[in-house]
Amino acid sequence: MSEFPACPSCNENMTYPDGNHLVCPMCGHEWSTEQTTVPETVPQYRDAHGTPLEDGDTVTLIKDLRVKGSSTVLKMGTRISNIRLVEGDHDVDCRVDGQKFLLKSCFMKKA
Repeated sequence: MSEFPACPSCNENMTYPDGNHLVCPMCGHEWSTEQTTVPETVPQYRDAHGTPLEDGDTVTLIKDLRVKGSSTVLKMGTRISNIRLVEGDHDVDCRVDGQKFLLKSCFMKKA
């Protein structure tokens, strides 16, 4: 293994230095030695209209949502305040009428 970082393009470990750059022989990608750390990407959560969501926002449902395993229906237009964003398929953790739900952000708009 190489003591140099893996290629950011193809993730191959066979990189080597060439002056002030690092080179990947597998894909031919070259990058500066100052850019060896890959910045962490923070996931962006967006509502149905593309507006960014943050923890503590108030949102409104844009369609009726049936609750799985129950006869309960969350009606369109229901306001949900103080949401919490979590990772996963259902990315909004919230409370509606005292019950905890995990919902998808694509079914809501920022109020």
